Amino acid sequence: MAERRVTIGWAEGLHARPASIFVRAATAVGVPVTIAKDGGTPVNAASMLGLLGLGAEGGETVILASDAPGADEALDRLAKLVQEGLSELPAA
Repeated sequence: MAERRVTIGWAEGLHARPASIFVRAATAVGVPVTIAKDGGTPVNAASMLGLLGLGAEGGETVILASDAPGADEALDRLAKLVQEGLSELPAA
């Protein structure tokens, strides 16, 4: 399983607008991805309710994971989005 440990770059964490950006991006990468707080239960990264339920704050570390074909590229793109607090998914 491919994993990326990422520090959340959005000051407000994965709430409201950043959560919406992330869910759209997780859907757009086309592979199933989970996200979890360190030591927490993974949730579907494309689920707004799951993501908001994490309560992940800015500066906290989250773990992105997938075992699907193409996972490495997808996780790299999502990791960059989260770490840099971008407003859209970076190009492949």
